Amino acid sequence: MRVGIFGGTFDPPHYGHLALAVAARDELGLDMVLWVPAADPPHKQDRPISLAVDRLAMVQAAIADQPGFELSRIDVDRPGPHWTADTVALLAEHYPGAELVFVMGGDSLRDLPTWGRPQEIVDCCLLGVLRRPGDAVDLPALEAVLPGLTAKVRFIDEPPIATSAHDIRERIRAGLPIWGLVPPPVAEIIARRGLYRDTGLA
Repeated sequence: MRVGIFGGTFDPPHYGHLALAVAARDELGLDMVLWVPAADPPHKQDRPISLAVDRLAMVQAAIADQPGFELSRIDVDRPGPHWTADTVALLAEHYPGAELVFVMGGDSLRDLPTWGRPQEIVDCCLLGVLRRPGDAVDLPALEAVLPGLTAKVRFIDEPPIATSAHDIRERIRAGLPIWGLVPPPVAEIIARRGLYRDTGLA
């Protein structure tokens, strides 16, 4: 069994996230893609994020009609600090014998040496990496820092959708439509709960 791990803040989840997850599932032969909303990502301590209950609801709405996609609460239901290495180790215990594939963008691969205990992630998982336009990934340099990384990388060729959660939040704050940027059920939750309107979320 091959299980994808797709982590992120998902604030909000959008069609770019879905495009990456679908491409990873199809190109890497994943039996399941676990969407893992981050509780309090250490690298985003400089800005507030939406409540976990809202982000969980939006992710569940976004993936409801996608086969093989599942919401995982493994990060939000445990005490912090919340490091990816710990999340991966817990998922390895939950899915013994499964081949884990950590799904990320090329920018995240480039920054992987700066993460907490990155060697543990490399040792535990394959790395499904989406190359974005302009990404410059120096695998030999990364290999020198994280031995064994090169053999673990599987590139995903599907081009990304050019949108970002930040841009969507800005549009909502400005009173602009987000049609075509997020799945309709996600837009409904955003509207019903009044998310991203003068909240200070950047």
